Amino acid sequence: MLGLGADLLWADMNRLLAFLFHQGVLDEQFLQLQQLQDETSPNFVSEVVNIYFHESEKLLRNLRGLLMEREFSDYKKMGIHLNQLTGSSSSIGAKRVTNVCLAFRAATDHNNRSGCLRALEMLEHEYCYLKNKLHELFQIEQQRVLAAGVRYPVQNN
Repeated sequence: MLGLGADLLWADMNRLLAFLFHQGVLDEQFLQLQQLQDETSPNFVSEVVNIYFHESEKLLRNLRGLLMEREFSDYKKMGIHLNQLTGSSSSIGAKRVTNVCLAFRAATDHNNRSGCLRALEMLEHEYCYLKNKLHELFQIEQQRVLAAGVRYPVQNN
């Protein structure tokens, strides 16, 4: 049986997840990712998400670098980076990030530099929000696992 602390942390995790779903930050793909986690791979979700963060940050740097070029004109290259970011965001269930990527892609399709700059700002904001909330979720999960593993000795009086 889980300790009281672990039960409370489980409830905190569920509340945070419900909030993120309600806000449209995550979608059902994140739940499917969680279903792949089991005793043989207890850190599966956090490992996949950390790979996503690592790759996404490179893509965001590349997008910013392209837009900051004085003679920017490579909307096609920007579209390739956005396709990668859209696909990986969708695969982990990052719904709002995915949606902003799609709007950003529309701006690149119309060679709209100011639209791209606004979309990049929104994308960076949504990405940071997602990253902070998922880190919070994983910290609660780590605490829950630790609390569940604590066994108190039975006192014999």
